[in-house]
Amino acid sequence: MSASQIKLNLSDGSVSFSFTPSAARELQQEILALMNNLKAASAHNTSGGGKPNPQKPMEYRYTGDIFLEIFCNPNIWSSPFAAKVLVTLRDDRIRLSTEAELTRLNEDLNQYLEQFG
Repeated sequence: MSASQIKLNLSDGSVSFSFTPSAARELQQEILALMNNLKAASAHNTSGGGKPNPQKPMEYRYTGDIFLEIFCNPNIWSSPFAAKVLVTLRDDRIRLSTEAELTRLNEDLNQYLEQFG
């Protein structure tokens, strides 16, 4: 499947790059698992069940026209709505490292995938 442009909205702007729908679906599944882990940890904290078990960080990597890495440590966020991810995007000419809101990243992926049905 060919790549098309995805736009990720960041705290202070946005970035667009070539991305495949299959890679977007894979990232979407990783984000869904991360959000479920965050929700479970949040529910555990509000129920007063003691210290939650440490969760494994999410690390997603994509290599195509660009290299994309998304990283999130779920152990430092109180809920999926508070969580941020570290985004690294690079090619042979430029490297961008920044934070993005997890929920905004998920919305951007959903919007991108709507093009493909």
